[in-house]
Amino acid sequence: MEVKNKKILIVGSSAKEHALAKVFAGYDFVEKVYAIPGNPAMAEFCELVDIRPSDVAKILEFAVENAVDLTIAADEQAIKADITTIFQENEQQIFAPSAESACPAISKSVGKRLLYKLHIPTPRFGIFEKSQLALDYLKKCDYPVVIRKDEASAGADRQVCNSIRTASVFVEDLFLSGESKIILESFVYGHEFIYYVITDGYHFLPLTSCANYKFMEDGSGGILTPGMGVYCPDYKISYEIEQQILNQVVQPVLSCLERRGTPYLGILGIEGVLTEDGGYSVLELKTFLAEHDAQAVLNLINENLYTLFEACAIGAFADDYEHIDVSDNSSVSCVLSSGKISDSVIEGLDIAEDEVDINHFNTKRNEFFEYLTSGGRSIVLTKTSSTLTRARELLYENVDVIKFSGKKYRSDICKFTD
Repeated sequence: MEVKNKKILIVGSSAKEHALAKVFAGYDFVEKVYAIPGNPAMAEFCELVDIRPSDVAKILEFAVENAVDLTIAADEQAIKADITTIFQENEQQIFAPSAESACPAISKSVGKRLLYKLHIPTPRFGIFEKSQLALDYLKKCDYPVVIRKDEASAGADRQVCNSIRTASVFVEDLFLSGESKIILESFVYGHEFIYYVITDGYHFLPLTSCANYKFMEDGSGGILTPGMGVYCPDYKISYEIEQQILNQVVQPVLSCLERRGTPYLGILGIEGVLTEDGGYSVLELKTFLAEHDAQAVLNLINENLYTLFEACAIGAFADDYEHIDVSDNSSVSCVLSSGKISDSVIEGLDIAEDEVDINHFNTKRNEFFEYLTSGGRSIVLTKTSSTLTRARELLYENVDVIKFSGKKYRSDICKFTD
């Protein structure tokens, strides 16, 4: 079947959607890429549509009216609003998990219970809906302890606490801010990673692994963030560990969801830690590629993403794919943050973008068409090369080119791979 003049709709507005839209916009057979709601940087290569990701009825109406051929929903609000079910009921092709199948990845408490039920190694944890019970738990647990909201958010949704004093303050702050449920879990020392697979809910294939840098400062210091950088593939994931993850984590999770009548369609991430005893521990499940690693992973996939995602959406994945063609190259990514500083002009983008991929989190544009920071994680730079050493060298050369007030980043990503 000839593929041409395709219209693509991407639901989301951050760095992973920026990376995804850029890939689809580069295909000759793609006529148009729409982004709901998108971000200002995405307007350079796709059309932004002002609809809230959670308003799935309006998104469906837009897709039908504009004859969209394939929708990719990476935004968790859209997934939680069950965009997949409403699209499938109206015979619209979509690549994203249903709300029920994605629940273990969106709700950390549901995910933890699933991991425990399936006997998958995971840190000791407690789920609390009352402040006093959580505070009582803190009096007897081991430290450090990780405290997190049940669902991820743009603000401070997680923290590693080394003392009962800081832990108690964070717990009280979460409940006072309106959180109805929090998770406390033991901190696990080791090498953090994310392992990705793609699936139609019945058949799955591995994509790649990423070494995950989540702390703000070098040497895993400072605050815990959703992610400050990666390198992939993760050379520390041995073949034996990879097979254990596929057979003892991915297979049981997907089989369980299938038995429940909620097969998982999309990309599933397994975030974990390689423990000091040579094993692994699974921290959580992810509904798609992460903001800080999407470009790094996509750069290694040699497949046509349209035909790959469509095969999953229409149920042809098992017949059409026996393996995913993944490049022998390596990628390194680094997030640049502005901390609490907003409205600072980002300089050097025009120079760096000739050498590296640049994806935007939440930047905005002024009347001179310059990009400005909005606080927090601003952009992520990615370089893909034949070796990790070369990719890292070229990446940091371009990190130095970018200038803005309050610029913060980790300088130790992939530092010890030589």
